[in-house]
Amino acid sequence: MLQKLTKKRNEKGFTLIELMIVIAIIGILAAIAIPNFIQYRKRAYNSAANADSKNLYTAAQAYYTDYPTGAPGLADLVAYGFRQSKDVVISITAATQSNFGATTDHGSGDKIFTVAPDGGITSAAK
Repeated sequence: MLQKLTKKRNEKGFTLIELMIVIAIIGILAAIAIPNFIQYRKRAYNSAANADSKNLYTAAQAYYTDYPTGAPGLADLVAYGFRQSKDVVISITAATQSNFGATTDHGSGDKIFTVAPDGGITSAAK
């Protein structure tokens, strides 16, 4: 009779302590991963705006090859191979060949990129 009371049954499953430890480990990993993921996304948004700046300048130079005295708009540059990334805001500030300038920024990024007449690209915080 005593053996029946002390004999362990064939119990299956996890204890509450084991489950709490697993949840704590997942929480720690999430606390480390989420801020890094947010920074990666922000850098990707900034890279898209920077790439659009470079591509915009290249398309403008292709346009000026055919129309040296022209002043291209965004639609003109699309005809010369420029493709605007999603959610990137583009503003052409000066459209002559000797004084071309534009700014680009992504709606979710934290930088504004400016294209200089010589093709140089600078960035500034929003």
